[in-house]
Amino acid sequence: MMHKSLTTRGAKLATGLAAVALTATACGGSSDEETSAAGGTSSGGSCESVNLGFIPSWTDGLSLAHLWDNLLGEQGIDVEMTEIADAAPLYAGLAGGDVDVYPSAWSEVTHADYMDEYGDQIEDYGAYYEGARLTFAVPEYTDISSISDLTGNAEQFDGRIVGIEPGAGLTRTTRESVMPAYELEDDYTLVESSTTAMLAELQAATDANEDIVVTLWRPFWANSEFPVKDLEDPEGALGEAEGLHTLATEGFSDRCADVASMMENIQLSDEQYGSLENMVVNEYGEGQYAEAVDAWLEENPDFMESLQS
Repeated sequence: MMHKSLTTRGAKLATGLAAVALTATACGGSSDEETSAAGGTSSGGSCESVNLGFIPSWTDGLSLAHLWDNLLGEQGIDVEMTEIADAAPLYAGLAGGDVDVYPSAWSEVTHADYMDEYGDQIEDYGAYYEGARLTFAVPEYTDISSISDLTGNAEQFDGRIVGIEPGAGLTRTTRESVMPAYELEDDYTLVESSTTAMLAELQAATDANEDIVVTLWRPFWANSEFPVKDLEDPEGALGEAEGLHTLATEGFSDRCADVASMMENIQLSDEQYGSLENMVVNEYGEGQYAEAVDAWLEENPDFMESLQS
């Protein structure tokens, strides 16, 4: 996929970037009969609604939120989709009960500080995907292979490392760990803006065959839609690979026991995750997320059985 024409790749990017424009919506239907059959009942009540909070520019969260929207809506549960621009307020909202579930949290490493702060008020249902990691990336044609190669080559990159949201764990790790470890602070400026802006700069640079260094992560669709390569991290400053977790506000498992059980069971392989994100972000895109999930579920019939194991 890295060798698609620039026109095709640009169209794909436009579709992916459109995902960040989604406004908070409430969707799904409910009936008393369906809800009582589907919801958790440990305290005699029923799970009538679930509020899913996610960062729309992080497409793992976008994809998982719409997957759960489908799964819960099919059980008659009202699903509210709450977009939050940054990790810090999302964790605070989760801990405070303003959001019920964060369906794709980087809680082991990238957001470990937020778990230290709010973990006592959060239920962790475990990792649904293993092997996520933070990266620095450059175009395939750029003649360096390691973050250490950035040292002494600031002019090649205009002294800029193009990052994402200021409150993102990746931004904090870059600023507080990577740049000091490789002595980049004096020669480089970390550009803190947004995922959308970073991807726009990446597209412009690769379209013009220019050098650029950006902060990225895996899994993320941009790794296959752009001609980029990860830089080696010999100092280990970006941290270890981690699992992506499903988190809920404290007490959610009491109110929605059956839903919490499903969330504890969910597991996605590399292939399943990659096909889900690609279908949601690229093949269908904004306005067709529900259709994307329907198509993915049709192609992955064994997935539903795994939730009940």
